[in-house]
Amino acid sequence: MKYLSSDEKVLYHSPAPEGIYCYTPWICHGLNGRIFVSFDLSGPQLSELDGPKSDSGDFGSNQCHVMYSDDRGETWTPCAKLPMLHARVFTAGKNVYVLGHSGRMSIVVSKDNGLTWSDVSVLDSDMVWHQSGCAIDYRHGKIYLTMEREPYADHWAGGDPVLMSADVNADLTKRSSWTFSNLMKFQEHGAFVNTSPVSISAECWLESNVVRIHDPAHCFYDPEDRTVLLFMRVHGCAQYTAVLAGKEKPDGSLQLETLKREDGSSMIFFPFPGGHMKFHIIYDEKDSLYWMVASHVETLSTAPCSERRVLGLYASRNLFDWQLTGIVSAGEERICSRHYASLMIDGDDILVASRSGDKEAKNVHDTDMITLHRVRDFRSLALKWVD
Repeated sequence: MKYLSSDEKVLYHSPAPEGIYCYTPWICHGLNGRIFVSFDLSGPQLSELDGPKSDSGDFGSNQCHVMYSDDRGETWTPCAKLPMLHARVFTAGKNVYVLGHSGRMSIVVSKDNGLTWSDVSVLDSDMVWHQSGCAIDYRHGKIYLTMEREPYADHWAGGDPVLMSADVNADLTKRSSWTFSNLMKFQEHGAFVNTSPVSISAECWLESNVVRIHDPAHCFYDPEDRTVLLFMRVHGCAQYTAVLAGKEKPDGSLQLETLKREDGSSMIFFPFPGGHMKFHIIYDEKDSLYWMVASHVETLSTAPCSERRVLGLYASRNLFDWQLTGIVSAGEERICSRHYASLMIDGDDILVASRSGDKEAKNVHDTDMITLHRVRDFRSLALKWVD
């Protein structure tokens, strides 16, 4: 494995690693060169921390933290504590939003680039929601993203995606500004794998990335540019992803459906590096390549579908064939996770925010740090393809 030269900075360390855990890192551009990072905390000792907390979530409640940097990630300023989890910061028009949930889908807005924030607005309370730090798409003056319904009230079983879109200049704290697609249920689609060319044992799907095909030569390219693909983690199955298509109709409505073969049968599961764990995909317009950070599966891993120690950086021209360009970071020991990461392009570099652990962490899942990694001159890492 090629280990990339990447700086590592600890953005947050749990004050009580045995009882307060770090989840859901997210990194993105704000306005005027500002960078935002968000993450949430949970655990049996979360009640000891000041600030608002969600009334449902991991161990009963979570607290979302937001911070910003105006010097490309060198220094960071905390700017919000919010009663939500699985949150993502994003810009739309002149505003910055944080979308997450507390069972109910919730959102806040900042009209001054993160200095102050509104009260929490509820976008939907009819379903119990889920998500993570996964890809968002902008096109046609709109934002496209997914949230996910937790399918069962009595136990966790992933998240069934709903595609959402909104005009970037609308008031996104209002439900009426958003268009929601149909719900794609794993038990109605992904659980039946007899149409797959391979035999897999998927337990559920979740953590969906919204990405768009830009190459007219791609077999899934939409010449009307009204289709996105959802790439999802497949829980319980190593090295596979589940892919759905999201289509925007002329009236603006959204429809999720499976990809189809020529005979009309569904294509859902595809080989995919790190698909057993949450991954994040972005598109680089400069080089027309997709980049992804995902959990790299080591050959010495002892437990199938559970590798969380090594973060790989991957490149692709077509979203389906991926090249490992190198390792962003690897924990010193197996308990020292580097996983559930998000990434963004910063000039010639890539910044990666990781859910991480040191030797004080409770376990590989309940980690005690949020770390930031800078991979310099990332475009030089990808092998050049020859058609």
